[in-house]
Amino acid sequence: MNQDRVLEAFRRESGALTDAVSGLSEAEWSLPTRCTPWTVRDLVGHVCVVIDWLPGMLDAPAPGAATVAAADYYRPDDRFSPRTNTARIALAQDRAAEPVDGAAFAEDFAATWQRVERLCRVQPSSRAVRTRHGDAMLLSEFLLTRVVEVAVHGLDLADALGREPWLTPSAGDAVLELLLGAEQMTTAAALGWSRPHFLRKATGREPLDETETARIEQLGIRWLALG
Repeated sequence: MNQDRVLEAFRRESGALTDAVSGLSEAEWSLPTRCTPWTVRDLVGHVCVVIDWLPGMLDAPAPGAATVAAADYYRPDDRFSPRTNTARIALAQDRAAEPVDGAAFAEDFAATWQRVERLCRVQPSSRAVRTRHGDAMLLSEFLLTRVVEVAVHGLDLADALGREPWLTPSAGDAVLELLLGAEQMTTAAALGWSRPHFLRKATGREPLDETETARIEQLGIRWLALG
């Protein structure tokens, strides 16, 4: 996917999440989410962590060639093992504990993604990075996985807060294209689902009935393992 397009989706979706969490009460920051054991605050901490891998990746030497695409990044190997998941939970909670209050945390999140966006804007489209899991990826492909994180966890946060989802069209389309492939984007319209509804179904956040399962299989959707 075009790097400028991915960056724009990242910017818009991260901005929407910033707007959503700015002004939350301390009680709202402490609400539980479906991503047990994380609270709203912890889940925003997780999103901060997964975005904040990028500066170090860009500082490191680029790998010789990209060998992993965004869809393959979500393969269910050790990166989603109990050991790795325990570390993922702790990292998010540690990040969430740093700011003194919710207002400061919202500002921290905004500063985190804005720094990453500035760093990525000056990178060539051919730039490759190595992830913490050892994958060699084009920067644009890894950025797409960050759009997934911000968009899908944005749905989790909206549900926890009892709000309508704020999923932006650019992020919704980018994630849908990852799930379906560019050639089947129009086919998905036959389901008649909104983007938030589609993403909840495709990421296991809402169960599928037998009819829906059959239609999803016909579309050949790439199911994503998300931690």
